[in-house]
Amino acid sequence: MINNSKVYDKAYALALKIVRIYQLLKEDNKEYVLSKQLLRSGTSIGANISEANGAISDNDFSAKMSISYKESLETKYWLNLLKDTGYIDEQKFKELFDDTDEISRMLFSIIKTTRISK
Repeated sequence: MINNSKVYDKAYALALKIVRIYQLLKEDNKEYVLSKQLLRSGTSIGANISEANGAISDNDFSAKMSISYKESLETKYWLNLLKDTGYIDEQKFKELFDDTDEISRMLFSIIKTTRISK
């Protein structure tokens, strides 16, 4: 069951951090647009992993994991943009980016394995 997996746990932990940084950006910086994009993509990673748990076929599973992977790439984009515009500092960026990058690599490996084993 994928919900009991390491990648799910890491994605969920990342989603919690993303929600917290969204709250700070919204309240402290009055930044609503970029932070909302980060919130959407950063929480979608785990949501799609969770959906993959209910996949009705290998293709469905692979498709949901692929969406999670793409959302992780988008999350890294928004993190870079928030850092480069000064909304988040280097330390917070590095923590969130490294977590997201680790999840991206895990997802890519799962997708690759799933598609090769067919």
